[in-house]
Amino acid sequence: MSKRNLALIGATFVSIIYGVTFTIAKDVMPLYIDAYGFILLRVGGSMILFWIFWLFMPKEKIAFNDFPRIIAAAFFGVAFNMLTFFKGLSLTSPISAAVIMVSTPMIVLTLSAIIMKERMQKRMVFGIILGLIGTAFLILYGKSIGSATNAGLGNFLVLVNAISYGFYLIIVKKLMDKYNAFTFVKWIYLFGFIMVLPFGWSQFQTVDWALVPMDICWKIGFVVVISTFLTYLLNLLSMKELKPTTVAAFIYLQPLFATIFAIRLGKDELSLVKIGSAVLIFIGVYLVTQKKSVQ
Repeated sequence: MSKRNLALIGATFVSIIYGVTFTIAKDVMPLYIDAYGFILLRVGGSMILFWIFWLFMPKEKIAFNDFPRIIAAAFFGVAFNMLTFFKGLSLTSPISAAVIMVSTPMIVLTLSAIIMKERMQKRMVFGIILGLIGTAFLILYGKSIGSATNAGLGNFLVLVNAISYGFYLIIVKKLMDKYNAFTFVKWIYLFGFIMVLPFGWSQFQTVDWALVPMDICWKIGFVVVISTFLTYLLNLLSMKELKPTTVAAFIYLQPLFATIFAIRLGKDELSLVKIGSAVLIFIGVYLVTQKKSVQ
């Protein structure tokens, strides 16, 4: 199997994990821990894992002039990205949040055209449009799950998170071209942890762990280890072979997997609208991820 196909499989697994995470994280927040406290736990736990794994990886020295880019990646890809996403998710429904995230490919395409001078092919634009149509049908005619205490503000924060993530994909690409992922990702999470600490410490301190059920602890562990540590590694490894626009296109799969997971839990039901939306989403991802036959 080619490295590109492995990268595509890795990006697909990331979408599946994120699709599941929308519902799992919603079960934890805000009943057992508030959004910012959860982010502190998520970033801090992942930071420790990245530094531990780095001990067993080949060592590289990072050029001093690359640290501003690492700090920017920490802000857009960890701190600002996660704070706005989890706060937004705590206020809106999981499927709504997942669907709003599909604006990221459009944002990345625009940023790539401006910053990286990347040409927008008609096939990619058409694929993104199909994906947007599919997700629009999914949110307009699909039953949302979970509670939404302030959907308007929550949806806006998730959109801000999508823009932030778009910046992150552009910023981190040059680091991927220069270093091994383990060389710099530990620094991204260290700086990210420092950034989220002032926001999450007070909420983290108020958690009464004696009252947190074991199944919620497992869900917190899933978000830290699988949804954060593993997915960031898979995303970074995928970006070794794929363009930021291609990686971003896989966000289209998140509302699909979020809906499937909700159905499996009995919180949603299957319909022709959802099946049709799934077909459009998959076609959109296929068109965006196909490599040109002639370079």
